[in-house]
Amino acid sequence: MKAFILAAGRGERMRPLTDHTPKPLLLAGGKPLIVWHLERLAVAGFREAVINHAHLGEQIEAALGDGSQWGLSIEYSPEPPGALETAGGIANALPLLGDQPFLVVNGDVWCDFDFGRFCRSTAPGTKPPWGAAGTQALAHLVMVANPAHHGGGDFSLDGERVIFANGEQTLTYAGIGVFSPAFFAGLKPGSVMKLRPLLDAAIAAGNLTGERHAGRWVDVGTPQRLAELDQELTNA
Repeated sequence: MKAFILAAGRGERMRPLTDHTPKPLLLAGGKPLIVWHLERLAVAGFREAVINHAHLGEQIEAALGDGSQWGLSIEYSPEPPGALETAGGIANALPLLGDQPFLVVNGDVWCDFDFGRFCRSTAPGTKPPWGAAGTQALAHLVMVANPAHHGGGDFSLDGERVIFANGEQTLTYAGIGVFSPAFFAGLKPGSVMKLRPLLDAAIAAGNLTGERHAGRWVDVGTPQRLAELDQELTNA
């Protein structure tokens, strides 16, 4: 299984920090945010990763290189200024991701989720840890308890099925998921497209599954949250 890290965002809420540094390269606990992902992916058994970029993307390529220092092979999917949004960026990178399901991780989150669960699921004779009974899941989302800055959440869970937000029983999409290339069928390379409309369509069709991650997860979306994470990791 390949991993795809979303790293093309401008990071407007992180300005002025992101005026000269792309958000995935901002430091927390002494290392860039994206390096935490690369280390976890390597430990989990991943060997190939694709990273998209737009804003200051040349810095990302210069910092990470070919990935060999982490035991990974990294390929890059450059996007035009302004980027292509999440779904558009993934669709644009499909030629690099192949024809099998792949892991997607937002470059601006920090988590202790075990990526290895998904990597190990591709072994011959192993049942993937997603796909509720009676569904043909095209995607599987990892979700977390709603953070203070997103109290309304995104979706709800009915067993393994992801359903539309249901009253108080809501969860927030963690920016981590496994997607089949077929999930992005019909999106042409270069299209600008958010992910939410595709997720809503998959819920309506009944082919979106999910799970709740109860461990540590941080949406590093503001300088304050970055500073808090930095202090936490430094003191750990």
